Amino acid sequence: MVKLRLKRMGAKKAPSYRIVAADSRAPRDGRFIEIVGFYNPRTNPAEIKIDEEKALKWLAAGAQPSDTVRSLLSKQGIMKKFHESK
Repeated sequence: MVKLRLKRMGAKKAPSYRIVAADSRAPRDGRFIEIVGFYNPRTNPAEIKIDEEKALKWLAAGAQPSDTVRSLLSKQGIMKKFHESK
């Protein structure tokens, strides 16, 4: 099963995250299928960049977003577009 989730990047105590499509059995920072976006919570306001096409493609293919990724997608309006396209 494919999940959309965060992959931790950055230095010690200075995290930034990539939003990736990964097999649910793969480790958090391990192998992934495709990079969908980027999230940096340390800036004010938090920097969120998501490739809308890739995100919608993975959601349509049945990928399950994690709770955090679901909220990020909602903030960007991608979840609304996905539900309207159904």
